[in-house]
Amino acid sequence: MDQRWLEVKNVLVVRLDNFGDVLLSTPAIRAIKETLPGVKVTLLASAAGAQVAELDPDIDDVIVYEAPWMDVWQCLPQDSQREQEMIARIRAQRFDGAVIFTSSWQSPLPAAYMCYVADVPLRLAISTDRSGSLLTTCHRPPPLPIVHEVQRALDLVGTVGFHSRSDDLVLKVDTQLRASVLDRLASEGMRSEQPLAVIHPGCNTPARTYPWDGYAEIADLLDRRLGCQIVFTGSSSEAGLVQRIQQRMTRPSLNWVGRSTFRGFAGLVAVADIVITNNTGPQHLAAALKTPEVVLFALTSPPEQWGPWRVPHRLLYHQVPCAFCQSRICPTDHACLRQVTPEAVVSAAEELLAERRLQ
Repeated sequence: MDQRWLEVKNVLVVRLDNFGDVLLSTPAIRAIKETLPGVKVTLLASAAGAQVAELDPDIDDVIVYEAPWMDVWQCLPQDSQREQEMIARIRAQRFDGAVIFTSSWQSPLPAAYMCYVADVPLRLAISTDRSGSLLTTCHRPPPLPIVHEVQRALDLVGTVGFHSRSDDLVLKVDTQLRASVLDRLASEGMRSEQPLAVIHPGCNTPARTYPWDGYAEIADLLDRRLGCQIVFTGSSSEAGLVQRIQQRMTRPSLNWVGRSTFRGFAGLVAVADIVITNNTGPQHLAAALKTPEVVLFALTSPPEQWGPWRVPHRLLYHQVPCAFCQSRICPTDHACLRQVTPEAVVSAAEELLAERRLQ
């Protein structure tokens, strides 16, 4: 244990990308809480990532911040006042230490600099750059073998002595929330004796999205072959995608796109029998809630780094020469996904549902 961290009472944890990424950091946040009982943990996150705090009992407070260096596809307008105000806010809360979580291709140094200027005395992150005084503890893991993002975060906090008894993702959906979701489903015609399949077809990275017409066929097959009831989910921006899928379908389904809070979405996933999605945030939500899932995994990044964590699942993709391209827009017509047939997806779902019944 790094002795300096033994005296920490007020910790800032930084994870500035999406809610799925924050979810993958929750076991490491739990490790901080278990090692330092009574410590206050504040999450600095984007508006999307901050939603996790609603259902994570280890997070005591939240600061929402859209960092200009995070979204390389839709750059925020230059506004240095935004950063100056955030630095002042961090300084005012007198944090004893900051733990900065990043993915392997992200630099922690912009966030570390903000914490440095805000006078946070301890600053911990993974960095392969020469961080100088910006980090008081710089963890440099070997480039190989590739480890899962959850393990990467656990290894980071482990360098200063934070450990947990469990490496499960942390998200708590109570019985009241489950009951309210079930009541809503019943009011919309869902029958409790039939399996409930949640399908989340959208993704904010187009290269990771399975073809829409394939989703229509998957949903029809789930209903016809397995007797599943289908609920589509997504953000309001994905309404057109789901409408297109439903218009192609021949079987009935429910549309919850843009019609639920994060809590409601989590409650729906918690009561579902199976989730089918791309490699995106809802994949990690299902893993956190231990709901079996079929993940149509575009090979924009390694599955051993970003695949489902500690949950029954099937990971479906077709190996391609351009794997791990990190592309936002696929230049090869989604070859790694398009060759996964709807029949293969439904067969994988059937296996998972059979395993669930035997438990």
